[in-house]
Amino acid sequence: MERRYLVKKEGTTDPNYGKPPTSRTVEELLRYGVVNLDKPPGPTSHEVVAWVKKLLNVPRAGHGGTLEPS
Repeated sequence: MERRYLVKKEGTTDPNYGKPPTSRTVEELLRYGVVNLDKPPGPTSHEVVAWVKKLLNVPRAGHGGTLEPS
């Protein structure tokens, strides 16, 4: 998959306040990132969050909004 970035305005970032996503470690991506998940019918949202926490070995995870199919 080819990735492209749309740059609206060039600027510099003070390394004390962040860095480009491509420079982040896996640990930083997991700590501050978002995992988009298409939950299948069956398991509850609570179960899926528990699985994600276990698979990624992270202490905290959650979901935004309902994950139930409509």
